[in-house]
Amino acid sequence: MTRKLSLALAIALALGAPAAALADAGPAKAVTPAEADNPFFQASTLPYQAPRFDLIKDEHYGPALEAGMAAHRAEIEAIADDPAPPSFDNTIVAMEKSGALLNRTAAVFYNLAGAHTNPTIQKTQAEMAPKFAAHQDAILLNGKLFERVKTLYDQRDGLGLDAESRRLLERYYIEFVRAGAKLSDADKETLKAINAELASLATQFGQNVLKEVNASAVLVEDAAELAGLPAEAVTAAAEAAKAAGHEGKCLIALQNTSGQPPLAYLQNRELRKRIMAASLARGARGNEFDNREIVARVARLRAERAALLGYDSHAAYVLEDETAGSVEAVNKLLGDLAPAAVANARREAAEMQAIIDAEGGGFQLEAADWAYYAEKLRKQKYDFDESQLRPYFELNSVLENGVFYAANQLYGLSFKERKDIPVYHPDVRVWEVFDADGSPLGLFYGDFYARPSKRGGAWMNAYVPQNGLTGAKPVVANHQNIPKPADGQPTLMSFDEVTTMFHEFGHALHGLFSKVKYPQFAGTSVPRDFVEYPSQVNEMWATWPSVLANYAKHYQTGEPIPQDLLDKVLAAEQYGQGHATTEYLAAAILDQHWHQLGPDQVPTDTLAFEAQALKAAGLDYPPVPPRYRSTYFSHIMGGYSAGYYAYIWSEVLDADSVEWFKENGGLKRENGDHFRTTLLSRGGSADAMQLFRNFRGRDPEVGPLLKRRGLDTAASTD
Repeated sequence: MTRKLSLALAIALALGAPAAALADAGPAKAVTPAEADNPFFQASTLPYQAPRFDLIKDEHYGPALEAGMAAHRAEIEAIADDPAPPSFDNTIVAMEKSGALLNRTAAVFYNLAGAHTNPTIQKTQAEMAPKFAAHQDAILLNGKLFERVKTLYDQRDGLGLDAESRRLLERYYIEFVRAGAKLSDADKETLKAINAELASLATQFGQNVLKEVNASAVLVEDAAELAGLPAEAVTAAAEAAKAAGHEGKCLIALQNTSGQPPLAYLQNRELRKRIMAASLARGARGNEFDNREIVARVARLRAERAALLGYDSHAAYVLEDETAGSVEAVNKLLGDLAPAAVANARREAAEMQAIIDAEGGGFQLEAADWAYYAEKLRKQKYDFDESQLRPYFELNSVLENGVFYAANQLYGLSFKERKDIPVYHPDVRVWEVFDADGSPLGLFYGDFYARPSKRGGAWMNAYVPQNGLTGAKPVVANHQNIPKPADGQPTLMSFDEVTTMFHEFGHALHGLFSKVKYPQFAGTSVPRDFVEYPSQVNEMWATWPSVLANYAKHYQTGEPIPQDLLDKVLAAEQYGQGHATTEYLAAAILDQHWHQLGPDQVPTDTLAFEAQALKAAGLDYPPVPPRYRSTYFSHIMGGYSAGYYAYIWSEVLDADSVEWFKENGGLKRENGDHFRTTLLSRGGSADAMQLFRNFRGRDPEVGPLLKRRGLDTAASTD
């Protein structure tokens, strides 16, 4: 999940970052006959202003976005040209209320560009990217508007503002300055050109990643090669091949991570190696979807922009405004963790190599083998494997008896599925969410299945954020990429997919619980290295005994997961942390290496630079490739540039918070209410670390994270 900028959803999206949308504000205006057929030109009349997916067509987006930008510019010009002296209401609040048409259109368009795209949407996205960048610059580089903001900022001590209003004014000032409002006119023109090119490149990169995932799917001639793969996965592979025109064969679809789920099951080593090779080669195959030049060009442009704004690097620019505060702080965290992580990974590899040797394998462990032998080692250590768990992790049960159940126990929430709310794809479902007192809280969309039209990974977005100015209630959505089984077959999830479902719902709760006055601060509008924290905390309930026992029931018999298997799952929680931490840190350090460069330091050979960066960090360990290689690292091409470290930074807060819950009795309403009141409901309306202190009662401690990751006793090895 990402953080939005203040002025309009489209501004953040223009830079490649999916973000929460501002809710509608202001009276409806008369529309022309042509506009009357376009559902975006009027606020939705559905419950909670839910999008009119029953009416929206691809051809509606372009005109509504263009008209939305024009209307927004007119609103901004009116604010900048207001002859009245600047006041908080006629300047700051007025900007908060601006951009209604643009916001509601962009909220739908950019989520569909990720969740259910097509050539028409992709064409519109490519056309709009530089226009949105220009639109952002027209606002944030508007000299008259900035003077009004600066005047109020300079007078802030005497304006009598409440804490949230003062913070809003300060955030507007900071964002204008960071966007280049103080630059000379000539430098502003240079900055505009950089922003426009970056927006176009980010769009091209993202579209290439999706097309390359689909183009790199591995075709298997004979189903016998899939020995070891669960039956439902074999059926799905056969259906995928048939849909692609290869009836009688099987097609292994790829996910956007380097590792691929089938590798944990496939007995055929050559096929495992084909899949891993296809995964790692994405974006660097010399075809039309090659991203190597884009990666280098984006790194150079970001470095040039940072220098123009007075920073040593793009990372320095980004991190100044995060809770980490500096490049040095992030480098220290990642550098301190890397040696112990690799040491743990090497110990895990040695144990797997022993299995290979005992079986007479006659080969050295490679990346393609890791997941397969990790499962064997798990079975050896804990006497269970992933295939034993899947029958107990049926999607509906995990969602309703797990995710929703935990939310009910902790916060008193209840859920009612709404079949009357239109959706953009038949697989999407909608629930109305009610608070503990029965009052309506918002809408929750669940889009759980993978499809060729959907980008990889998992994410949350808001179609309508909570808004204290208008009274709008939140409409939020979660997305995953769980392989869809054949018709009539149950959706049996991996444990990683289960954890991801709890994680993303943590983001959803952050949005649903928002209780702020200004949309600038709604829901997940917090620093990037804080936004993952609440969602990571929510993962703890996936293995909380009473929650796990409530949802982990056999999909055929309804029998609860056996206690001995449950005990083994809980005992194995720290298993595999060497690999998990190493692949994550490798990606996070790649992100920092790319973004700590000066303009003249950016390399021309993307893959060579990647190899050098991993070697310099001590993470050049071939059996554990980075979770994302540079050419398909979508996070850092969008809102997580110089920010992928945020997951481990947030996990420090998360692990410490989990300890608080355990110390205070775990899954109890009073605990949930405390977390909600002090932190989840506050969004970005106060300093992020102060919100943590309000919840925890002190500053965070790193010990719980080290213990969780098995790094507290790890030692470096050669």
